Amino acid sequence: MEDKLTVLIVDDSALYRQLVRNVLREVPGVEVLGAAKGGQEALDLAAQLDPDLLTLDVHMPDIDGIHVLRELKKRRARCRALMLSSLTANGAQVTTDALLEGAFDFIQKPSGANAETNRVLLRDALTDKITAFRASRARRRLVSSTARPAETPLVPPSEEAAAPGFRCEALVVATSTGGPVALREFLPGLPADLPVPVFVVQHMPAQYTRPLAERLNQVCPLEVLEAVDGIAAEAGSVYIAPGGKHLKLERRVGKVRLKLTEDPPENGCRPAADYLFRSAAEIWPGRLMAVVLTGMGRDGMLGCRQIREQGGYILAQHADGCSVYGMPKAVIDEKLAHAVLPLDKLAPAIVQRIRRSRS
Repeated sequence: MEDKLTVLIVDDSALYRQLVRNVLREVPGVEVLGAAKGGQEALDLAAQLDPDLLTLDVHMPDIDGIHVLRELKKRRARCRALMLSSLTANGAQVTTDALLEGAFDFIQKPSGANAETNRVLLRDALTDKITAFRASRARRRLVSSTARPAETPLVPPSEEAAAPGFRCEALVVATSTGGPVALREFLPGLPADLPVPVFVVQHMPAQYTRPLAERLNQVCPLEVLEAVDGIAAEAGSVYIAPGGKHLKLERRVGKVRLKLTEDPPENGCRPAADYLFRSAAEIWPGRLMAVVLTGMGRDGMLGCRQIREQGGYILAQHADGCSVYGMPKAVIDEKLAHAVLPLDKLAPAIVQRIRRSRS
């Protein structure tokens, strides 16, 4: 039987609060403890009711979702937040900031003309995110437990040498749930003189990846930008695949150029890490390094298999720091990772291996 998950609904719209409450009644194992119409009321009720999860509106009249998150962090509250975002450029910017402040994930509020379709979309999205949150909570409990069940071992940090003669020409990165926070810690550890380009797939819809790139660019020695169709890849730059587009690499007139496509989704995702990894492996066979960070699902695993079989080098984030231990676990379970390291150890290890491979 699943653990009960307690939820506090926060939204300034009475209609939307009722909609979310009705939808959550259809999600097994969820108990709604209450609802708040503003940020201050949300903080008061969170302190009183101690929920596991908040469904948190981005925009509210008194205290917005960002300030609620910051205050919860200041109070060391144990609850996490699932942001509910509107389909606007401003909503995307604030939601991205919320993810960087530690929100577990976000859902776009369905805004179609059909109310029943919107309800079903919201129910399915909430069910998926709550399933991921349950898995994350179970993993955190396992990590913090002194008596870990024998049937659920944690893979210890490990390192394996690269193939003889390996020379890194590019770095590819895959991440999903928890990725914005992970990227904010990981990417600033890569120096401005990194001699290779970096390509990132972060599972996000359109409008969200540009604000993410802009925020990351403010804290990284490398230039971070949303990928643009047709530009040449340059060492010392980080290219984030735009939401809703696949990122492909092509060699043209002696240069590697970025190409954005609307090819079918892979693993239910566009952009997909497997798509990028496969493309990069064709450009740099045996000369590619890949890292798989926190995320739900298995995207990136097949690409890592191709990269490893060609003689490339694979790193995966250790379970202990993952918001969701899905994507790294898929790579580790298939024995594709040369190194399994905590998030704070990944950038130094990558820099060391790149420089060693090119010396």
